[in-house]
Amino acid sequence: MEAQLLDEFKQNVHFRLEEGQRMIHLALDKVGEESLWQLPVENGLSLGNQLLHICGNMTQYAITSLGETPDERQRDQEFMPHTTYSKARLLLQLDQTIAKAQRSIANASMEHYLKTRKVQDFQLSGLGVVLHAVEHFSYHVGQIAFWVKQLTQADLGFYDQYDLTKRNA
Repeated sequence: MEAQLLDEFKQNVHFRLEEGQRMIHLALDKVGEESLWQLPVENGLSLGNQLLHICGNMTQYAITSLGETPDERQRDQEFMPHTTYSKARLLLQLDQTIAKAQRSIANASMEHYLKTRKVQDFQLSGLGVVLHAVEHFSYHVGQIAFWVKQLTQADLGFYDQYDLTKRNA
């Protein structure tokens, strides 16, 4: 029963990460390179910095912490403009980071999920680490979607292929 519950959790995490990844790709398809480093407000994050920050956080939590590898994150670098980075480069980095995180999450044992470890300044179990990674990712997916909508005034079409008026069965 515990193994089945852990498998179900891993499957849902995998789905949530892919769903956010899909939404980011759809959103960024609506903007050009010139929009990547534009700030929404003076102390806000550009789209490019959002992607760098997502990759840094996902790596620190889901890859190095859960995967028990050395943490080499340089968080401050995620908030500096890297205007030579193209949209293609940033999306490739996102896709590679998500793939590594998914492998780390899938390969982690029950013991890894129950073990408590220190990440940043927090004491978290492996389960807490993964919940944080997914929640943090989703938070930034929403910020990216909002900023792209502000820039383009466009519907992002995240759920065009679904009938969201259907009721629960």
